[in-house]
Amino acid sequence: MKHIIPIAMMALTAIATIVNKSSAQTVTTSYQPGATREGAIYFLPKTAVRVAVLIEKSTYTPGDFAPYAGRFLRLNDVSAEPSTTYRIVDITQTAIGVRDTSKAYAIRFNNKTSAINIAVNSEGVLTAVNALPAEEVALAKFKAAPKPNAVNPRQYMNQDILSAGSMAKMAELTAQEIYDIRDNRSQLVKGQADFMPKDGEQMKLMLNQLDQQDRALTSLFIGTTVRDTTEEVFMIYPDRELANYPLFRFSTHFGLVDADDLSGSPYSVTVQNLTQLPAKDLKEAAKQKKAENGLYYNVPGKMRVSIYHGNTAVTTEDYPAGQFGNVEVLSAELFNKHYGTRVWMNALTGAVDRLEAEQPK
Repeated sequence: MKHIIPIAMMALTAIATIVNKSSAQTVTTSYQPGATREGAIYFLPKTAVRVAVLIEKSTYTPGDFAPYAGRFLRLNDVSAEPSTTYRIVDITQTAIGVRDTSKAYAIRFNNKTSAINIAVNSEGVLTAVNALPAEEVALAKFKAAPKPNAVNPRQYMNQDILSAGSMAKMAELTAQEIYDIRDNRSQLVKGQADFMPKDGEQMKLMLNQLDQQDRALTSLFIGTTVRDTTEEVFMIYPDRELANYPLFRFSTHFGLVDADDLSGSPYSVTVQNLTQLPAKDLKEAAKQKKAENGLYYNVPGKMRVSIYHGNTAVTTEDYPAGQFGNVEVLSAELFNKHYGTRVWMNALTGAVDRLEAEQPK
């Protein structure tokens, strides 16, 4: 959601913020973005990382004839015990711009400047001045694939199977039916069946029906496995470099487990500061610019985010990051009555994407 805030006659002044040096954690101030009686407040963003983990849960249910799989179908590795296993299908990461509470600024009224409009997004991050901000692209929501309809294998049992006097006899007759289905399929493919299809479409339909019968009856021996895929999301808000910071633990038997549960293998995140800009102390920079009027923006740095499984990197991405860069200011003179200045801000980095200013007359 975007908020357009009209401000008549303004100047911009930095708001002091509190940074805890020892823990490198930003203390959130009580300032809230939006219009005030004296003007408006906005934030510059920092880059957060959204880590999406796709997890597949496989639930195995043994078939009714599992004890006879080796005897009648020569399948010797069929389990007669139910089980549930998990595996990670994919891990992806996406950069997201969120408010940086250490970079809150106020737009205040001033009778020396012209009327302007500012736009902030739902995070209170400045996105445009005197212009319509760029449309925000929403993250695609995870949607699980539809499950195929379950097939009841007993609907393919003939009368002899259903009337058998014991489970062993039922298994034997079912195995014979499976072999007959496979034999019919082979003859159909070779063109030796008693009733050959009239065209390719009918041939395909008959083969599909035989395959479905084969799978359904065979599942009585080998069992069935139902798979469900879910998405788990982890957010990372790096204000400093991180080395092998615990993200989650994962077990093939239990899925995601607590960070201190040693039944799961560890996944961690490492954040490297790749910035080539000379570092500035935010507190000192704020003091130096306290008297300056203008539009504050980020000159973003760069960070590398890697997700590790043990010592193996699973995914590595580089992102621009306002928290690893510097803060600069556009002079308030650009917004006086002689200029028609328009500014578009980057909601991810806080950088100036585009600036248009009419020359003074």
